Amino acid sequence: MPLPRRRLPVTMASRGRLRVRVVLHSIVTRSLRYESDSVSPDMIDFIRPKYPRCRTLGVAASAFLLLLTGFATGAMAREVKAVVELFTSQGCSSCPPADKLLGELAERDDVIALTLPVDYWDYLGWKDTLASPAYTKRQEAYARRRGDRQVYTPQMVVNGRMHVIGSHRDRVLDAIVEANASPDVWIDVGLSVDRETIMVSAAAAPADSDTPDATVWLLLTSKSEEVNISRGENGGRSITYSNVVRMMMPVGSWSGDAIEISLPRADLMEGYDGCAVLLQVDGAGPLLGASFLDGTDLTSN
Repeated sequence: MPLPRRRLPVTMASRGRLRVRVVLHSIVTRSLRYESDSVSPDMIDFIRPKYPRCRTLGVAASAFLLLLTGFATGAMAREVKAVVELFTSQGCSSCPPADKLLGELAERDDVIALTLPVDYWDYLGWKDTLASPAYTKRQEAYARRRGDRQVYTPQMVVNGRMHVIGSHRDRVLDAIVEANASPDVWIDVGLSVDRETIMVSAAAAPADSDTPDATVWLLLTSKSEEVNISRGENGGRSITYSNVVRMMMPVGSWSGDAIEISLPRADLMEGYDGCAVLLQVDGAGPLLGASFLDGTDLTSN
């Protein structure tokens, strides 16, 4: 059964059966392979969202993916303990206050704030210019994992664990405080960039913890996207979207031991001005760690 979706005010939408396809994603010919036991089938489809600006990791560039013991220092990501994902739509009249709040959160040093536009309101008269069905699948996968079937816009998901109405400022801020104060397990995730390389690291799990395996996700973002909407519920409005995720893909797996990964910057960052790394259980489970670099950090290198 497909999950029901709603906006605020609530509007139900029906869809056909969620199509899940299992794809094995190989980055290096005989090294790293993402099987269904390390990335959930619900999440496989958004490894490579189809955007005009997106570039996939070619075979030649892929050969540069190495597990290293050390790397040079470039722009360094800040340490955070709360990741906020906003599922929004240009066709949802309830979303602009949440879009504005997400922009404010994006300015905070202790929060990674990300916009993931969904496509299920496109039939209302305006096709979202930033949306991807991949992010609809991610939102649905979160609801399945939580078991509450709550799929709506605007929805903010904090650390992959809890969801709140994205326009309810006080509840959003309370959820961030809770996430910052008491993460069950929070692994140090490093992210740095120099002129040639994106460098990712994840520390070892605490010795006395029973931490599950996780996937290392790389997200490429656009810091700000201003959209003039001419039709639909937001027709006549100009809305600015912050830290819009334009591409998301797995670049490694983590099993509790410290890892370091090097990726070619030129083959990944062209056309984007920010990047994030998420350490996440399954495809839509709890986040165990995260880092983010915005355009200011990247342009200095």
